[in-house]
Amino acid sequence: MGKVTGANEDWLRDGLDVAGADSGLWVPGVDYVAGWRDASKAADRLNRGLLGAGFELSEVRAVASTNEDGRGVVRVAGWPDAVDRLAGFLEAAASGEGGAA
Repeated sequence: MGKVTGANEDWLRDGLDVAGADSGLWVPGVDYVAGWRDASKAADRLNRGLLGAGFELSEVRAVASTNEDGRGVVRVAGWPDAVDRLAGFLEAAASGEGGAA
């Protein structure tokens, strides 16, 4: 499976602003691309898992980024109700009860 984008490209503009306060200036000489590339692969895998569990990427998704040192970072962005459902899903999975979104 290729890159995960959801049902359509509207999820990119759905109000889940993921730029945040950390979207500042880049430091010369830091390889941000390599870190972002690693984070992007992990975020795509998590997004496929979210879709497989019944979540919509317009309500909760993983987003690739980097920190100030160029290390890849994956953030989960979502509406509070969707993140609450995700937390319940993970708690159920951890306790061996299974679960569905």
